[in-house]
Amino acid sequence: MNEAVVTAEMDTADIRRVMELIPHRPPFLMIDRVVDMKPGHSARGLKSVSINEPHFQGHFPGFPIMPGVLIIEALAQTAGALVVHTLGKEAEGKLVFFMTIDRARFRHPVMPGDQLELPVTVARHRGPVWRFTGEARVAGALCAEAEYSAMIVERDGQTKAVEAANG
Repeated sequence: MNEAVVTAEMDTADIRRVMELIPHRPPFLMIDRVVDMKPGHSARGLKSVSINEPHFQGHFPGFPIMPGVLIIEALAQTAGALVVHTLGKEAEGKLVFFMTIDRARFRHPVMPGDQLELPVTVARHRGPVWRFTGEARVAGALCAEAEYSAMIVERDGQTKAVEAANG
């Protein structure tokens, strides 16, 4: 592994490493870097919010605000990168599907020019199911928070995972 991609302590993933860990790609890749990764415990995603992102064309013209669902997605992508990093090489290429989103709260708008900090913490995990708490902050101010769970699955197990999640 190249030093530019991950530090010697294996606690930081740049954009290239993030794209090895999770399958998302622009324009739906919502994180630029993951830092402070503590396998099985926590990580902090970073997202530089740019006016060039496609959702700002319609949300809202003249007053661009990052949609709350995309902030939650950025938290989920940070958590997904942490899960794959924790599980190691054999987990790379797998998908992490949302199962639940609970106690989501939106406190402050996120706008172009902001740097979004996305600390996530593992609340628990059993088998392929992981539960997290996460926050979205800009310059220390809490913008959003949520608890959520996700399941890691093989790409060919997509249909089974969705059926299992939906009961």
